[in-house]
Amino acid sequence: MSQPIRIAVVGSGYVGLVAAVCFAEMGHDVICVDNDESKVEALRGGDTLIHEQHLPELLDRYRNNRVQITTDLAEATRTCQVIFIAVGTPQSETGDADLSYVEAVASEIARSINGYKVVVEKSTVPVYTNEWIRRVIERNGVRREDFDVVSNPEFLREGTAVEDFLHPDRIVIGADSDRAAALLSEVYAPLTSGSYYTHPSCVPGDCSDHHPPPALMTSTKSAEIIKHASNAFLALKISFINAVSNLCEAADANVEQVARGIGLDSRIGPKFLRPGIGYGGSCFPKDVAAFRSVAEQMGVDFNLLSEVEKINANQKKRFLAKVRSALWTLRGKRLAVLGLAFKGETDDIRESPAVDLVEMLLAEGSMVVAYDPAAMKRAATELPPSPQMRYATSVEDAARDADALLILTDWTEFGELDLQRLHDMLRYPIVIDGRNLYDPQTMLQHGFTYLSIGRPTATPSREARNPLPESTAVGA
Repeated sequence: MSQPIRIAVVGSGYVGLVAAVCFAEMGHDVICVDNDESKVEALRGGDTLIHEQHLPELLDRYRNNRVQITTDLAEATRTCQVIFIAVGTPQSETGDADLSYVEAVASEIARSINGYKVVVEKSTVPVYTNEWIRRVIERNGVRREDFDVVSNPEFLREGTAVEDFLHPDRIVIGADSDRAAALLSEVYAPLTSGSYYTHPSCVPGDCSDHHPPPALMTSTKSAEIIKHASNAFLALKISFINAVSNLCEAADANVEQVARGIGLDSRIGPKFLRPGIGYGGSCFPKDVAAFRSVAEQMGVDFNLLSEVEKINANQKKRFLAKVRSALWTLRGKRLAVLGLAFKGETDDIRESPAVDLVEMLLAEGSMVVAYDPAAMKRAATELPPSPQMRYATSVEDAARDADALLILTDWTEFGELDLQRLHDMLRYPIVIDGRNLYDPQTMLQHGFTYLSIGRPTATPSREARNPLPESTAVGA
């Protein structure tokens, strides 16, 4: 890259802030724009506001240097060549993506265009959004030759978003003009050429100068569908293995063995074949619903996605039934809950199945003592402290004198507990693992009654001789 490209990133959430610091890491000059003055001040002070590996170091390295943080979108538009829109697209009541924030940003960009600009959809949006952005900009008096709209979807996982950005499986550039495609190719050239990976301080990952990520050039509409279809397919894999886990439980088989047998097929692969309590977060639930809604609007029958959503919702109910099967009644029970974030290594609780399950347990009259390494502050806004709901300072604080321990989030540290110490702290040695972090035989050897997803229950022999009837176990 001969000269850094001046880039504006509108939005400072998970996608926007990660994109801003990663573009700076690649050598570009970036202006990160947000209309929330309190967030801007916090970011200027070095607070990332979200829990992401590598993000604090990169923000500290580049803020007030290659990354400027501001509320002034007009100035950012005038001074930058490429403007990435990375604002929220929340789910509306009908299941559609709410694009009002995208529209508002596009209108404001239009009022400040002073030469050729490339406006890039980075937010997750339905097909045809690029055309609506173009119409909005033209309606605000901008000539068609003064801008292009490009779709450049992100494929970031929370907790590893920086590494995913700088070491992607692929870079999708949906452009309908050669000029825009060339400029976006130049933006990503440090990655696609492999030059970034020769720097001694580069963020480590799977890519290298010998194996750089591929750039896939598509139309804007194809790029928009790629993003929704990717997330929908991953959600489908999760729901599929969860449905298989239910069959395994009914047949007394082991879903871990089944998943390995499936995943060794190179056409399928092992990723996202981990059973659990269902998917959550800011992407999968919203994107599956939006993709289904888009299909319906276009007259395409995509009922498969409705089944994906149904399986995901039922998985939480099945886990609650497991808790009942171990404890009989839940009213008055003291339950230790490990995990509130929707997945490990993040503080995001949006659409978290763990939070949903805690709400179900509280509704049953249980007392919950919860611990999460990063998400408790955010969770307290949804689950305020009360006589029934307490936040623990550690795993030990949560487990002490609990009637059972529930694992709801796959934090690494939750899979490395001192099992003998845990056994001694619990009132009853019962662990109900919604993430399959432990081997059932290991838990049995340590004296636990251990329930997990899609695997036979590990029960000390005395209890095993007197199992409860299924109807009694689930309170039917």
